Amino acid sequence: MSIFTVVIISSIVLSLIVRLLVEALNISALKKEVPDEFIGVYDNERYAKAQGYLKDNTKFTVFNTVFMGVITVLALMFGFFEKIDIMARGFALNPILTGLIFFGIIFLISELLSLPFSLYKVFVLEEKYGFNKMNARTFIGDFIKSFILQTVLGAILLFGVLYIFQKFGFSGWILCWVFMLIFEVLLIYIWPALIMPLFNKFIPLEEGELKNAVLNFAKSENFKMQGIYKMDGSRRSAKTNAFFTGFGRFRKIALFDTLIAKHTTTEIVSILAHEIGHYKKRHIIKQFALSLIFSAIGLFLAGYFATNENFSYALNVKTYSIYAGLFAFMILYPVINLFFSAISNYFSRKHEYEADAFAASSVGNSSDMLNALKKLSVDNLSNLTPHSVKVLFDYTHPPVLMRIQALIDRK
Repeated sequence: MSIFTVVIISSIVLSLIVRLLVEALNISALKKEVPDEFIGVYDNERYAKAQGYLKDNTKFTVFNTVFMGVITVLALMFGFFEKIDIMARGFALNPILTGLIFFGIIFLISELLSLPFSLYKVFVLEEKYGFNKMNARTFIGDFIKSFILQTVLGAILLFGVLYIFQKFGFSGWILCWVFMLIFEVLLIYIWPALIMPLFNKFIPLEEGELKNAVLNFAKSENFKMQGIYKMDGSRRSAKTNAFFTGFGRFRKIALFDTLIAKHTTTEIVSILAHEIGHYKKRHIIKQFALSLIFSAIGLFLAGYFATNENFSYALNVKTYSIYAGLFAFMILYPVINLFFSAISNYFSRKHEYEADAFAASSVGNSSDMLNALKKLSVDNLSNLTPHSVKVLFDYTHPPVLMRIQALIDRK
């Protein structure tokens, strides 16, 4: 076993240890008493249910993560990737297509291994806590559509990256960065128009008080959009949400039907004011710029790994290939991403505070946003007291108690 194989295995073990530590700390931060801010909103029974939901989700996540990590380590130790490489090379195609087959086989195996976990997550865990509304037909349909989409989009992206590195070597990382930038921008436009409707129905919001309130608020903020839509989120889950997607005049506001059923008009307007706040404060552009910096660093490292024979052989394959080195980097990436996610999440949480403040200011009060945050937390069985380390690595939004306090301080 080469030193590079040891480095990869060590990185997997390190990421598992970090993940276990983070989840253990998060569980330890649970409080038995309902926080003062939620007295009268969260009754003791539902609060205990929320904590049970967190514990069960944590056990599930830990088991899933450890299982996949152990499978990867065993595959490295017993030459499984060499067998896949031989299978891919057996088609006697050029290196790029061989690489696509190599990744395709691994992707197929990964999807099959993940399928039982997905079934358990939906039909046991989410069902137990009253969230699942999905039937077997919907689950199978989603799985097939997701598999096809990931295969097609992944193949296009991977083909471009492999082609560039194959032709230009390490220096091709800059071209890869440009290629991925173009790919992401195109996807931003394609996603709401072509892909999202494959999974959910978007029905124009019917005439009435809510639509008028949303349109009037959007007009007051000079927020141009294509329309307001009600999304059939209840087909899959009882959880609530709202978002807007797209750019310019193609922007759409989407409201989960579950959100409309559980919130008042003024609360929904405050939630949308928060989302519009992200646009007004240019958070989307800032986050996109940050992601471009991280992707540039990632592709620089990917180019180094892909064109360095030692990392190709780290998979215990006998024949050097760019695609093997690239896959070795992908195995290592979770450790690298610990740092990326901590930085990205910090700015994301900062932006959430700013969007909350914008919502409170633009609608003229903090009360509606406060009520909406509390209802959203209760409806989704959110953890009210996450550990700071969990927040550091995993939370794109500040803990709800901190958001509430920030809104109260504005009064």
